[in-house]
Amino acid sequence: MTSYVTSADGTRIAYDRIGSGPDLILVDGAMCYRGNGPSGPLAEALADRFTVYTYDRRGRGDSGPGTDVSPDRELEDLEALAKQTGGAPLLYGISSGAVLAADAAARGIGVPKLALYEAPLIVDRADREPVPADILEQVTANIEAGRNGRAVADFMRLVGVPALAVAVMRLLPAWSKLKAVAPTLRYDFAFMRGLQQGQPLPTTRWSTVTMPTLVIDGGKSAGWMRTGNRSLAEVLPNAEYRTLDGQNHMVKPAVLAPVLKEFFAGPPSRG
Repeated sequence: MTSYVTSADGTRIAYDRIGSGPDLILVDGAMCYRGNGPSGPLAEALADRFTVYTYDRRGRGDSGPGTDVSPDRELEDLEALAKQTGGAPLLYGISSGAVLAADAAARGIGVPKLALYEAPLIVDRADREPVPADILEQVTANIEAGRNGRAVADFMRLVGVPALAVAVMRLLPAWSKLKAVAPTLRYDFAFMRGLQQGQPLPTTRWSTVTMPTLVIDGGKSAGWMRTGNRSLAEVLPNAEYRTLDGQNHMVKPAVLAPVLKEFFAGPPSRG
C-alpha cells in the first residue's frame, strides 16, 4: 500500500516500505520509479534483513511534480523520507541516484552508511565524449516546447542506447511512460552539472561524507564508468571501492543484494 510524506515545499512524495530490520532507503536513477525501475526487485531481495523504503522521486509515479526544478527540492524530498523512517537510515543510490544519495549524505541527514552503484561520472575524455555543458538547457527547451519524446531520445543517445534500439522503443507501450517522466530529466542534469564534462571530480562537494561508504561498479561496464567510480571512491573521505564481476549498469539484484547486506551489516565505522 502506497504511503506519502510531505516535502518542505508541500509536494507529496509516494513511497513503499517492506521487510523488517534497520531502515534502508533506495534512490533510483534517471526516469526510474517504483513502478518502472530496479528498486522494487532489489527491495524484495533485501527485505529479509532490512526495512526497505522505495520512493517515487518527484514528478514520477505517484509523487507530485512540485514547481521548482532545483537539486535542493530533491534533497528536501529525501530528507523528509529519512525523517519518516525515524532518522538515520542507511542509504543506497544507483546511477544519477547515487549522486543524489551522496549529496543527501553530505547535507547531513544522518546517514550512518552509504552505498553507491555506478554514478555516471565522466572524469576524462579517454573513453567517451563528455556530456554537453548545456544539456540542462537543451532538455529544458525540449520540455517547454512539448517535445518530451525528443528529450527521452536525446537522453537515450547520451547513455549509449543505439539509434535502432531507440526507434524500436518508440513503438512500444513503455515509450509513453518514459515521455511522461521526461520533465524529471531536468532534475538529474541539474545536480549532475559539472560531473560529466571530462574534468576531475570536485574535492570539496562530498568532503562531509565521512560515514563508511561503498562505491560499486560492474566488471562488464564501460571503461569511462569504472574510471569515474574509482575517482569517486578516491575523493570520498571514507570509501572503499568494489567491482562486481560479470555485471554492468543493469546490475542483477541477486548479485548486488548480498554485497549490500554484508556492507550494511558490518561494523559502523572503519576509523
